[in-house]
Amino acid sequence: MADQLKEMFNRAYFERLAKEVEAAAPKVKRAALVKDLLVGNEARELNARMRHASLTLREHLPADFHKAVRLLKEVADSMPKGYTALLYPDFIGQFGHDDPVFSLDALKHFTSFGSSEFAVREFFRRDVKGTLKVMRTWAEDESEHVRRLASEGSRPRLPWSFRLDAVLKDPQLTTPILERLRTDDSLYVRKSVANHLNDFSKDHPAYMVDVLRSWDRTHPHTAWIAKHASRTLIKAGNVDALALFAFDSKVKVRVDGLVLSSKRLKLGDTLAFAFTVVCEATRAQQLVVDYAIHYRKADGGTSRKVFKLKEVELGPRTSLHISKRQRIVDFSTRKHHGGEHLVEILVNGKEHAKAVFILKT
Repeated sequence: MADQLKEMFNRAYFERLAKEVEAAAPKVKRAALVKDLLVGNEARELNARMRHASLTLREHLPADFHKAVRLLKEVADSMPKGYTALLYPDFIGQFGHDDPVFSLDALKHFTSFGSSEFAVREFFRRDVKGTLKVMRTWAEDESEHVRRLASEGSRPRLPWSFRLDAVLKDPQLTTPILERLRTDDSLYVRKSVANHLNDFSKDHPAYMVDVLRSWDRTHPHTAWIAKHASRTLIKAGNVDALALFAFDSKVKVRVDGLVLSSKRLKLGDTLAFAFTVVCEATRAQQLVVDYAIHYRKADGGTSRKVFKLKEVELGPRTSLHISKRQRIVDFSTRKHHGGEHLVEILVNGKEHAKAVFILKT
């Protein structure tokens, strides 16, 4: 994905950006700006391209930071929204530290064009108390983009960004934001709240479960957040997380007949498998059925990845046949390596069957 995104910051984009900058500030020379933006661009990765653009704009825009930001607001209105619009918050995140009040307000403005979730963290780690105070007001904003920024920007483990050590140390810092957003009408916002809580599950699982216990989960929006936030703990078989949703950690089941379609695969092939879950209890049981693959790593070790399969209520002495197909292909986030791979079938987080296949790369 990063390879695809970085191509958005190409010559055509920078030429259009320079054109709009020149239109908003005639003293800026378009040709010189384009030339500087493109210097070394081909060799840079995604974030480096955006950061170089921020540094280059600082050299070409007015020296007065306020004037430069007002100019970027004009430019943003004429430029595409989406990932490339993260450039404007990045500019503020790099050069706006001397005036956090003005800068945070600018980030609020720009977040609807792409997102200010990364840039706001530059202010958060410099002034936790002051930035949190502003972000709590954002949680009350009428714009879903701004409300999401309050949650996403304060996530302790936001992907593609540095960790917020203050929140990792004291998760209660962001609780008022999450409390305000737990019944939010916007799915865009609720996904962020759930991911924020899921971040906590990796460092403070008991705290995360306690938060969810304290919420009224009869509200459908809150119920959705709670379930999505608990996904990591449920996959891991966390007793308290399972109990939140009436999943018994000590289910009486067995898994029969786990069969792989082939025990030797190569990249591009499809891993297919099937099995039967049998309820051995005298009452119905709430089950979460997942599977895990232990992927071979370059150093010869393995990395376990859990995938969702099915949630089901299985009646006493009944059974359920399940089959699954998954194509084995490389992603930017996962490169496959040859060797033995293990497939596990999990019921409520516990392994009940396993099988092995060999991958040739």
